[in-house]
Amino acid sequence: MKKVLVTRKLLRSCEDKASKLFNPHFNSNDELYSQKKLIELSKGCDGILSSLTDKIDKETIEKLPETVKIISNFAVGFGNIDIEAAKKRNIIVTNTPDVLTDATAEIAMLLILGACRRAGEGMDWVKKENWKWSADFLIGKQLTGSRLGILGMGRIGRALAKIAKSFGMEIHYRNRTKLSNDKEMGATFHDNIKSLFSVSDVLSICCPATKETKDIINKETLEYFPTGAIITNVARGDMIDDEAMVQALVSRKIYAVGLDVYKGEPKIHPEYLKQPTAFILPHLGSATKKTRTAMADLAIDNIDEYFKTGMAKNKVN
Repeated sequence: MKKVLVTRKLLRSCEDKASKLFNPHFNSNDELYSQKKLIELSKGCDGILSSLTDKIDKETIEKLPETVKIISNFAVGFGNIDIEAAKKRNIIVTNTPDVLTDATAEIAMLLILGACRRAGEGMDWVKKENWKWSADFLIGKQLTGSRLGILGMGRIGRALAKIAKSFGMEIHYRNRTKLSNDKEMGATFHDNIKSLFSVSDVLSICCPATKETKDIINKETLEYFPTGAIITNVARGDMIDDEAMVQALVSRKIYAVGLDVYKGEPKIHPEYLKQPTAFILPHLGSATKKTRTAMADLAIDNIDEYFKTGMAKNKVN
């Protein structure tokens, strides 16, 4: 049987499935492997089932043993892997698209609700046990009739748009290409970010992480938003210039942020923790049993398909 290094602990049913298909080396303690240890453990392996927490850069890939022919990433994103370096080594890289769309869209909506309705502040007051009701206590922003800008109208963006419409929100979006009418579902297309941001009472970042989208929310682009806008992010932390965002919160240019991802996870820019209107989650986008099971099963299937056919439909390089 083919030998596969599984870098992070999976749900039991998924590990059982992997054991039936190949000879896996599991990470029973769910240790975060260093690059040196990952290289060492991959000796004699035919494939690696990796996670976003694994930094598999050019140097790491160049030091992987010749036996490794596939890296199956347990995520829809693959920014943790140097795709070009893998391609030069003839190592196939795959991801797990589609299966986490609904779960991530739900978290995107939770961020919008939490940020708009000051849920984080409300929880803090409950813990103090001394709050008093008044007509202006924790007044937030209502979603009904507000404009939601979606940066990246892919699967997750479209799923979010469907949910947000049920709250009475008006949908605007920016995409590399305009969607067909059936996929737009009545949303308004913008051909540049300035146009989108200027009409976004709430923005949800759902686009892929690329060189072009790094720090796309910065000191300059924050000025495009209406005063009092809310910005949320379920994509990648690299999308936001944290210093600029904190200053925008302090000045009240931006009313609130909702973040499920941020630079340096699990560490976060310390100033966010001082902002009462920062509603922050620990990267829960795909964190449902149904979705995490489907993701792991697909990552396993990608490896199995490659071993059996030499091909993988979810290949990204």
